[in-house]
Amino acid sequence: MSETHADATPRRQFLKYAAGVLSVTVAPSVLLHTFATAESSEPVSAQRRWGLLIDTSKCANCSACVTACQQENGLSSEVNDTVAQWIRKVELQQPDTGKVTSLPMLCQHCQQPPCVDVCPTGASFQRADGIVLVDKHICIGCRYCMMACPYKARSFIHEPLTEQKAHAPRGKGTVESCTLCVHRVDAGELPACVSACGESGNKAMLFGDLNDANSPIAQRLKTEASTALRADLRLQPNVRYQGI
Repeated sequence: MSETHADATPRRQFLKYAAGVLSVTVAPSVLLHTFATAESSEPVSAQRRWGLLIDTSKCANCSACVTACQQENGLSSEVNDTVAQWIRKVELQQPDTGKVTSLPMLCQHCQQPPCVDVCPTGASFQRADGIVLVDKHICIGCRYCMMACPYKARSFIHEPLTEQKAHAPRGKGTVESCTLCVHRVDAGELPACVSACGESGNKAMLFGDLNDANSPIAQRLKTEASTALRADLRLQPNVRYQGI
């Protein structure tokens, strides 16, 4: 099963002095890494591993998750090649039967994230709990992570931004992607897309701690079949799908 767009091949090497050449424009008084260290009653640790299970059979002709993500993180509602999308609806087609399935595509928050491997500055990083983020302070906009991601889940910011959300800092000349609404997760809440999906009545998204054997998501994954997109790459994504 494959997405219509071809995967890009990453390259590891990069000229280190580029950090002093490329520029980044950010909103005044915004700390671009605050979302990675949001206040929480408990420190981030490897005892938890956040994951998402999406049942595509319940994912009807609906874009509630996309709209919620845009509103929560201050993203544009426009759809074109230069506008950032942290979650989008894509169609997957079974090569043997021709069956087409529509599903939400976002950063898969891989346990072995290729975006982190190829980043020359360490801007792409993985928290102890598995959430993959970008530190905008040291992102130089090389876009190697975009080439490395087989899910096309990252976007480059081409234009200056206004009216940014304090919990979702962004900056021209940097790369960004889904954060699993880390600011909400650290506050004990669900990601915005998951909440919106539940409120729509579809309830196609289940979020939780994969390391907790008693959590609903861990129980579902243990008893029901699920699929990791591009499992052949052995990236061990923390986002899984059913019905494909």
